[in-house]
Amino acid sequence: MSIPVLLISILLFFVLAFGIGFLANMLFRTTWFMVVIYPIIIVMIVDKINTMKYFTQTSNAFSILKTNLLAVGMGDVIILSSGLIGAIMSGVVILSLRKNGYQMF
Repeated sequence: MSIPVLLISILLFFVLAFGIGFLANMLFRTTWFMVVIYPIIIVMIVDKINTMKYFTQTSNAFSILKTNLLAVGMGDVIILSSGLIGAIMSGVVILSLRKNGYQMF
């Protein structure tokens, strides 16, 4: 992965997670909604198996998840981490807005 692609991807994931997290926190009247949901979404993207297998074939599904998580490249880890940072920042912004008296919905 080239450096410009990596930098643009980092920025896009940060902004995307921040925006979705901000709107979700505002609509659901929570503060850390996206921070909790984001890792679940990432696992669903990375694992490449049906989610129902976690309930029907638990040990097999978790071993596949472990294998796939260890196979993720360093560039992808950086990009996905920037999305998590964006989700955390959306919670911080919502928290500070609420402390300053702003009420969303």
